[in-house]
Amino acid sequence: MSLNVAVQMDPMEGIKIGGDSTFAVMLSAQERGHTLYHYTAPDLTWRDARLLARAHPVTVQRVVGDHFTFGDEQLIDLGRDVDVVLMRQDPPFDLSYITATHLLERIEHETLVINNPASVRNAPEKLFVLDYARFMPPTMITRNIADVRSFLAEHGEIVVKPLYGNAGNAVFHIRGDGSNLSALVELFNTSWVEPFMVQAFIPQVSKGDKRIVLVDGEVAGAINRIPGSGEIRSNLAAGGSATKTELTDRELEICAAMGPELKKRGLLFVGIDVIGGEWLTEINVTSPTGIVSMDAFNGTDTGAVIWAAIEKRLR
Repeated sequence: MSLNVAVQMDPMEGIKIGGDSTFAVMLSAQERGHTLYHYTAPDLTWRDARLLARAHPVTVQRVVGDHFTFGDEQLIDLGRDVDVVLMRQDPPFDLSYITATHLLERIEHETLVINNPASVRNAPEKLFVLDYARFMPPTMITRNIADVRSFLAEHGEIVVKPLYGNAGNAVFHIRGDGSNLSALVELFNTSWVEPFMVQAFIPQVSKGDKRIVLVDGEVAGAINRIPGSGEIRSNLAAGGSATKTELTDRELEICAAMGPELKKRGLLFVGIDVIGGEWLTEINVTSPTGIVSMDAFNGTDTGAVIWAAIEKRLR
C-alpha cells in the first residue's frame, strides 16, 4: 500500500535527526514506499470549504546537515490529495495549535489524521491524565497561593509546572521551607492565564522518569530518562539521558487501563511518563518523543509499528 502522507511539523532545517521521533517516522514511511509532503501549521488555509496547505514534497536521509531535500512548493488539498496527515508540530499547546486541530477535524471524513485532532484538543497532557488520578502522585491544579502553601505543608516537597508546558520547561522543585514560593506563584499567575499544576515531589525521580510508548493502545516499548546532575527534570531536551528499561507490573497495569481509551479516541501514537515504576504524571498526545533511543536500546522499529497501525486503520 503506497500512501501520500502530509506531515504537519516544525521547520525541517531545525530538527535534530539523531533523536527526533517525527524524522524517524518519516524515514520509516519512505522505506515503505510512501510519498511525503512537509508543511507547517501556518501554511494551512481554509477556502471554499476545502482545507489546503502550501507543502513541499520531501525526501529524507539520515545525514546530519543534509537530512532532507524539498521539491517545488505545491498547493495540496489535505482532504483529496493525501491519505494520511501526521500532526506532529511541537507544543506549546496554544490557540494556534488548537485552531489547527479545528481545521484538521474538518477533513476527518476524507483523510486519516494522526493523532485524531479532536482527541488531541480534548486531551491536553496534564489534564487528560486526571482521568487516571488513581495512578498519579498527589496533584492539585490551582492559581491560589494559600492552597499551594497548604499542599506544601501536607507533602513536604512539591513540584510546580505550567499546565501547557513542554520539554521540561518552567518545572520547579520547591522544598519544605517554601523559599520563593510566593514569588514563583506570582510569576506563574502573571505569565499564564490558566492555572498551574502542583504535585507532591517523588524522590525516585533521581533514578529516572520512564517514557512508555503506546501505539494504537498497545505497549511498543520504553526508555528510562535519568536527570542530569543537579536536576529533577529528566526530559532529554532538558539534559536527561536515556537508559534501557523494563516495565513493572504497575506500569503494565497503567497501560492496560488506558490502552482501550487511547484506541477509541484515535490517539495512535502516545507517550506516557511514569516515575518510580508506579506514579503516572503525564499522557503525551501532541508530539510524543523517545522512539529513537527506545529502538536503539531494544532493537525495535517503532516507526514500522506506527505505520503498520496506520495502514491497518486505513484498510
